Amino acid sequence: MTEPNSSIEILDVTLRDGEQTNGVSFSWQQKLNITKHLLMDLKANRVEIASARVSPGEFEAVKKIVEWAKSEGLHDRIEILGFVDFDKTVEWMKGTGVRVLNLLTKGSLNHLTNQLRRTPSEHFFDIQKTVEFAAASGIAVNVYLEDWSNGYIHSRDYVLEYLRVVSKFPVRKFYLADTLGVLSPLEVRTAITDLVKEFPDLWFEFHGHNDYDLAVANCLEAVSAGVRGLHVAVNGLGERAGNSPLEAVVTAIHDKTKFKTSIVEKEITNASRLVAVFSGKRISDNRPIVGEDVFTQTAGVHADGDKKGNLYANPILPERFGRSRVYALGKLAGKASITENLKQLGMVLSPEIEKKVLERVIELGDQNKTVTKEDLPYIISDITGENLEASFRIETCTVTSGIGVKPKAEVKVNFQGKLYEAKGEGDGGYDAFMNALGKILKELKIQIPKLYDYEVRIPPGGNTNALVETVITWKVEGATHPIRTIGIDSDQQVAAVKATERLLHILLGNV
Repeated sequence: MTEPNSSIEILDVTLRDGEQTNGVSFSWQQKLNITKHLLMDLKANRVEIASARVSPGEFEAVKKIVEWAKSEGLHDRIEILGFVDFDKTVEWMKGTGVRVLNLLTKGSLNHLTNQLRRTPSEHFFDIQKTVEFAAASGIAVNVYLEDWSNGYIHSRDYVLEYLRVVSKFPVRKFYLADTLGVLSPLEVRTAITDLVKEFPDLWFEFHGHNDYDLAVANCLEAVSAGVRGLHVAVNGLGERAGNSPLEAVVTAIHDKTKFKTSIVEKEITNASRLVAVFSGKRISDNRPIVGEDVFTQTAGVHADGDKKGNLYANPILPERFGRSRVYALGKLAGKASITENLKQLGMVLSPEIEKKVLERVIELGDQNKTVTKEDLPYIISDITGENLEASFRIETCTVTSGIGVKPKAEVKVNFQGKLYEAKGEGDGGYDAFMNALGKILKELKIQIPKLYDYEVRIPPGGNTNALVETVITWKVEGATHPIRTIGIDSDQQVAAVKATERLLHILLGNV
């Protein structure tokens, strides 16, 4: 049984179970990149990268990942889900070079009798033959007890018989799967405590799903009850409501238990962004730990409390995850919110101007308009009558695109009173614009940051003339956090151009 203060192993299942998320399918290049980050940077103990015998493409993906893992000495930390099919899965695995098999078996009598149409003794025999064939081939075996949660609740005797029999086979670890996400924290504690007491020498790991939004709590109870490992997915990817989310599970273990993991917290945000980009599944802004807004103070009284000794900070500090506190600007903003944002911009204003800026921010918030830190210099400019945009201005921009037409753009820029013009082509209208603008910036020896994210927000209602808000995130080399710029216009292309122009103002110190 696990002793207090010991380490809990983390098996990341993003690339296998997470790929069962509706609409998610990773290429082999994406799988390789994610695997590298999970093992090398995030320091997950193991990664389950695929299911056996799925497709020729999956076979090649596993081969490439295993080749890389061998070169880094991480071969034994790559795992594959396989099936009770005697030699078929094992032969498939031998062709890829992977050496760890997570065998999918039935953890409930209901699944066994109604899906496989087998008796317990027949199933145990099939497992034994598959495990022995794997062992003879130099492949280590762990077993999933699929639907174990329902199995324990409705057929406990079967689960106990399963463990008594299968534990005699050459099996290393037993994965207790809450496949349908049906357990409560109390049920998890009760069931696992019982099994650990009955089988103190077995290595148990908990595989949770989040159907009741209880996955994190269930993981904490599983750890307290004696499991030695947990299965998680980055951003909680997975079928239906998803798997136990790595980011919240690890943080809760570190803060709420005596146990530790090998996970490097500062890499959690990077893992989340990487998986979000490759999966095409955006994470909600208020998602714990990794959401865009979770380290944002909106109320002015909270910003004031932070200023006076972090009165509104909890142990989940943004610096742990390579992030920083943000103070939102809107109708709930207070003087402290303005002050903190100006401080981050390196600006100091007189009390009178700061008061006027706050009034304008509240006014814009009442109009349901988004205000960011980068907007403050424009607000200040408007209030003080200064022309902060004078050094750089996009005078005209014409973009041509359509079906059967190569997108083209013509741009005219005013920089320090001198006009510059350029043309460009691209894969889309904005790409053509950026290529044209790039020619001018190259001539001016201005380097633009890498585009990190591009989001278009259109208000509901279905009006074709509605204002479009384009939010572009730029990754600045050496900066602790990216720059977000916003452009607003009824034309989507123009909104993107305005957001880009705003970036240039920031880079050139016009703000």
